[in-house]
Amino acid sequence: MKLAARVSQVKPSITLTISAKAKAMKADGIDVCSFSAGEPDFDTPDHIKAAVKQALDAGKTKYGPAAGEPLLRQAIAKKLQTENNLPYSAENVIVTNGGKHALYGLMMTLIEPGDEVIIPAPYWLSYPEMVTLAGGTPVFIDATAANHYKITPEQLRNAITEKTKLFVFNSPSNPTGMVYSPAEVAAIAQVLVEKQVLVVADEIYEKILYGTAEHCSIGSVSADIFPLTITCNGFAKAFSMTGWRLGYIAAPLELIKGMTTLQSHSTSNVCTFAQYGAIAALEGGLDCVQAMLTAFRKRREVMLGAVHALPQVSCPTPDGAFYLFVDIQAYGLDSLKFCQRLLHEQQVAAIPGVAFGNDYCIRLSYATDLETIEKGMTRLDKFLQTLSI
Repeated sequence: MKLAARVSQVKPSITLTISAKAKAMKADGIDVCSFSAGEPDFDTPDHIKAAVKQALDAGKTKYGPAAGEPLLRQAIAKKLQTENNLPYSAENVIVTNGGKHALYGLMMTLIEPGDEVIIPAPYWLSYPEMVTLAGGTPVFIDATAANHYKITPEQLRNAITEKTKLFVFNSPSNPTGMVYSPAEVAAIAQVLVEKQVLVVADEIYEKILYGTAEHCSIGSVSADIFPLTITCNGFAKAFSMTGWRLGYIAAPLELIKGMTTLQSHSTSNVCTFAQYGAIAALEGGLDCVQAMLTAFRKRREVMLGAVHALPQVSCPTPDGAFYLFVDIQAYGLDSLKFCQRLLHEQQVAAIPGVAFGNDYCIRLSYATDLETIEKGMTRLDKFLQTLSI
């Protein structure tokens, strides 16, 4: 069977592949310490699950509008107005089957062959694949550990060409955990306004912040950048709703209409009753989020301390999300081989940095319990001792 050429242009998700391998090993009775998945280990809060049960009892089991339930679109718009200072209305919102689906739909609606999309590296591994599937060309800007894996306005300005259609902005970041300060966000926005380049702000980790870090939505910094901004978010990370597949895009009306048309011919509507859980998440307060954040804060402290005690590795302190991006280049292995051996020899699952555009690092997720973190970091130390430097 001959498959479409587009399929061969993209790579399978290394994150999902390694996570699946680790789960299979666990199913076989092997004691695996998995730092691979970007998935909180907490259950979805009870009030969200209760809202879905009520929706089921109320018969919310039929087809719904392709752009999302009106009550949810209104709740998202209100959230963006009050929490992010983004003056979207409900008609500027489309509900999607997860944040990943939101970005995929955006790329398919906006990007054409010949368009360039600028992506800072390290990046979430699906960004360039989505651009490629849409016929566009990913253009990477390398961010360094010395600058906390953040690009500068000068780097962005130099990367923009007449073919640039879109800039992808992810803060807090997967895989590095870095967070741009409000001043840094404003400086990036100024370049985009000067060059009249669209930006998609992936804000899925906005609630997971540490210390004095502050999330700033790029669309809020000026009246000039707002019309150029596409805001992407979802419920997976902050509310531990990964399996619910609920995301959204807020954008200019023309784009939302285009995405809705595409979605009407691909997935139709998002699961109707699940959307009532999303409404409850937005309207139920953030106490549940703060409880998870308290746990993440402690886990970050423990894992970061263990990494700093390891020989010949380094890692900037992350200000958000739940990842460490650890430099292992001193050991002379590429990141994929390093992670394969680590899983095979010490039963520790990590994600190779090559998936994120940096082959010198590995990503460790601390979205798991402290016992697993402590055990896994001890095994990582043992593994490093077997490698020659």
